[in-house]
Amino acid sequence: MKNWAGKRYWLIGASDGLGAALARKMSASGAEVIVSARSEDKLAEVAAALPGKASYQTIDVADNDSVIAAAKAVGQVDGVVFLAGVYWPFGAQEWDADQANAMADINFTGLMRVMGQVVPDMVARDAGHIVITSSLTGFRGLPRSIGYTASKAATMSLAECMYADLRTTGVQVQVVNPGFIKTQLTEKNDFKMPFLMAPEEAAGIVFDHMGSDRFKRSFPTLFSLLFRGSQFLPDWLYYRIFS
Repeated sequence: MKNWAGKRYWLIGASDGLGAALARKMSASGAEVIVSARSEDKLAEVAAALPGKASYQTIDVADNDSVIAAAKAVGQVDGVVFLAGVYWPFGAQEWDADQANAMADINFTGLMRVMGQVVPDMVARDAGHIVITSSLTGFRGLPRSIGYTASKAATMSLAECMYADLRTTGVQVQVVNPGFIKTQLTEKNDFKMPFLMAPEEAAGIVFDHMGSDRFKRSFPTLFSLLFRGSQFLPDWLYYRIFS
């Protein structure tokens, strides 16, 4: 297990939900936490309620200038956790260009913008910790998930590429692939969500993974087996089951 005392961690996408719950876990373990998102009011509330040293920095990951300014204001950190994301459920028949583009631009390209500001410094120092939040949906294409599933597949792929490059260095790369978590995003779903988790429960799993040397964690375990196993199904069977 890692010693979190005195470590500085920047959590991006931490104004509520999983990000805010993880901030509470990390702060209680002794880490200095900087929470970021677009909403200053929510960030101020989260930071003020944390038990340890904490601050906030607004950021819009869809705006490169905002990302550069935020990274400069935050300064050098020991770790970065990327949790930012948006979601609207729709399929190809009801394609919403603005929403699809926003999911790609925030969920994936936003991650790329942030990594561009923090990875070079960590590589130069040969020290750092990067945690990327993907999703179980990233394992294979799903119906009515045009923007979200594609963006999460991209984040998972980026994490795998970074791990391949950095696994023998002092920069640790990890990815987490959660299932359904009860947040403002999943409230948009009009279907039953199996194994729906509270943010606090999911944050406990993520924090446990962060303290390990493992690269990837997909959860809940039983639900994740369905998605991971689907990669080995032939197309005709996969689409018959998942449609």
